[in-house]
Amino acid sequence: MKLLLISNSTNPGEPYLDYPKQKIKEFLGERHTKALFIPYAAVTFSYDDYELKVRERFREIGHDVISIHHYSDPVAAVGKADAIVVGGGNTWMLLKLLRDNRLIEPVRKKVLSGTPYIGWSAGSNVACPTIRTTNDMPVVRPSSFRAFNLIPFQINPHYLDANPEGHAGETREQRIEEFIEVNPDLWVAGLREGTMFIVKDGLIKLSGPRKARIFKKNTAPLELGEGDNFSFLLK
Repeated sequence: MKLLLISNSTNPGEPYLDYPKQKIKEFLGERHTKALFIPYAAVTFSYDDYELKVRERFREIGHDVISIHHYSDPVAAVGKADAIVVGGGNTWMLLKLLRDNRLIEPVRKKVLSGTPYIGWSAGSNVACPTIRTTNDMPVVRPSSFRAFNLIPFQINPHYLDANPEGHAGETREQRIEEFIEVNPDLWVAGLREGTMFIVKDGLIKLSGPRKARIFKKNTAPLELGEGDNFSFLLK
């Protein structure tokens, strides 16, 4: 199984998907790949526009994408894909459309058989057992919270330590503490901006300039960076 799970698509002041593009190139390899792009997390912009943004960056690194919305049979498109790319946006909308189009099991089967999977933000969330650690507003109701279940732990993308001045609500850490209180057997990885997990051949590593913050009930939060051992997350 080959996964590239990216926290965020874009760093401030940079073009879309610019910072992770070299990692995407390394992940896909030198052979030209035309990946199947799943744009279902888009809410306020069209799938065509989304495809164009992603295609521009992929072509810069010698690869390409075609969006699943061009196919009359999405399940068949997944079956023929050389790689699967799932973009960010609203996780609830993404999961609803994945489930409405009956793509959960076909994508899972395809990726477990060795087809590379790239996701950012919401696309990383749906690689988890469920989407219950998303930051997004539930603008729609999917038939289930269950996602691709490609990894046995949860990701919280865009993880922030900050508690802005004047903000009286819970911090991100407090929200995750609520989650692990009622889900004591699950690890949650807070994936900070500019970072990503790379999973290959049963191994997992973090890439990026910031550390990940790792949570589990009855365990002090861990701060782990590049070079640290994350293998416990896959057990």
